[in-house]
Amino acid sequence: MPLPTPFHPRTSALCTSYRWKDWAGYHAVCSYDICFEREYTAFRHAAGLLDVTPLFKTRITGPDAADFLSFVLTRDARRLKDAQVAYSTWCDDAGKLIDDGTLTRLNASDFRLTSADPARAWLASNARGFSVELLDETEQIAALSLQGPRSRAVLSALAAQTTGTEAATRLEALPFFRSLDAELAGRTVTVSRTGYTGDLGYELWCSPAHALALWDALVEAGAPHGLLPAGLDALDVTRIEAGFILNGIDYTSALSAPIKARKSTPHELGLGWTVHLEREPFLGQQALRRERQAGPARTLVGLDADWDALEALFDRHDLAPELAAGGWRTAVPVYANADGERIQIGQATSGAWSPTLKQNLALASVRSAHARLGMTLGLEVTVEYERCVIPATVVKRPFYNPAHKRA
Repeated sequence: MPLPTPFHPRTSALCTSYRWKDWAGYHAVCSYDICFEREYTAFRHAAGLLDVTPLFKTRITGPDAADFLSFVLTRDARRLKDAQVAYSTWCDDAGKLIDDGTLTRLNASDFRLTSADPARAWLASNARGFSVELLDETEQIAALSLQGPRSRAVLSALAAQTTGTEAATRLEALPFFRSLDAELAGRTVTVSRTGYTGDLGYELWCSPAHALALWDALVEAGAPHGLLPAGLDALDVTRIEAGFILNGIDYTSALSAPIKARKSTPHELGLGWTVHLEREPFLGQQALRRERQAGPARTLVGLDADWDALEALFDRHDLAPELAAGGWRTAVPVYANADGERIQIGQATSGAWSPTLKQNLALASVRSAHARLGMTLGLEVTVEYERCVIPATVVKRPFYNPAHKRA
């Protein structure tokens, strides 16, 4: 049975939809209301507050911490400065992706890694010869994600109430992918300018004992700014708009893939920029170097599905177009025409109707020869129990990338 997070007394009282899911062994709200649209709108036009405690969090300490992380991750952890956060991937010896997450350098010998799957055991299996200590601190840290264009104003208001204008100014000036410790609601909270919505946002890490006080303070400070508690349904649509992949949906971890064909490399998933090849040896380096020279077999693309074509298919049955309520996560075939014949060249792994962009969007893994921007592919849809194909254009990712995200 899933466990309650430290914020459960607040989230459970507010969840009038009674829609929950098991996220890594914890209760997680899908949406607070029956429909998630208000929560989505808060993320995109005001501020949304999401409980992200279930993220796995591993602490890596010791004199060899930076060298060890540089060996197991595709990014060179030695390049990070104190309080810097970096997005990274990690792979097996064949260069196949195991997981992705964020790495925070707390100091030269102290790092924190977040991940979708438990990471400590795998890290420990590769730690021989390194002077490091590994601690799974998932249960020791409560975490909130504060996202949206008004999130900075909410944090600033809370800091000003707690410790004055100087603290508020420090938070307002926090750069993208940096972190700092701040006193909020009477306790020290680590604030990182990170998130999973593709918008301006922050993640807050605190002691479980301080969780409810932090929640209450944020809700109070956020009320004038339109802050709403938000669930995973709203988050899923925003992460698709942002072009972010999800472990278990858009790729399968190399540790759990039942067959070789289910495995992917960072390059195939559009994450080649996280791979620092030219340095000391690291796990998967040789395989990733060969792939970079030859080019990836598959490429992650963004698709914009033709709305008029979809509408016409439903119109044949005198039906209004039907869209998934939120993001969809069931893979569907993607096709191309070759010598007058339709062939399957990949699959769309997740997608959503974007309320902001007014587009029917999808993330898809396709053969690299069919990944060129502007190409028209075929996306399978089911209308009145009949499999059909509609045109879908390969477009640039991220679909949504506001300037204020990095400002």
